[in-house]
Amino acid sequence: MTTNIIRLPEVIAKTGLSRSTIYVQISKGNFPKGVPIGDHARGWLNHEIEEWINSRAALRSDCNES
Repeated sequence: MTTNIIRLPEVIAKTGLSRSTIYVQISKGNFPKGVPIGDHARGWLNHEIEEWINSRAALRSDCNES
């Protein structure tokens, strides 16, 4: 498996979340933490973001079954 690092604008585009919401969710432990990619830069592992999106979609499926 290839590991791609994506930057915040792509994370925002993929998830539909705002920057502030992403950081609030990280602080609550509900969103993948970024990885350092430079002195002042962070990125996110693409597969972790995809897994997070899939976990949210699974919650939707669980709600529809009730």
